[in-house]
Amino acid sequence: MGTVEFAYNNKVNMSTKVSPFRANSGRDPRMEFELRKKGKNERAEAFVKRMKEVQEEAQAMLRKS
Repeated sequence: MGTVEFAYNNKVNMSTKVSPFRANSGRDPRMEFELRKKGKNERAEAFVKRMKEVQEEAQAMLRKS
């Protein structure tokens, strides 16, 4: 699932008052990527950081629209 699709499916729908994700699964998805401990893999840490940025950008665009 793409990040934009994830953000859309997690956005509360005005008519149903729940997100499509909650309507389909009965729960909210895990939203954050947390580093549990400092790792030695800098590429993995960069990926997690970028994914968080992409999620924040998608959420901002959804709020704006």
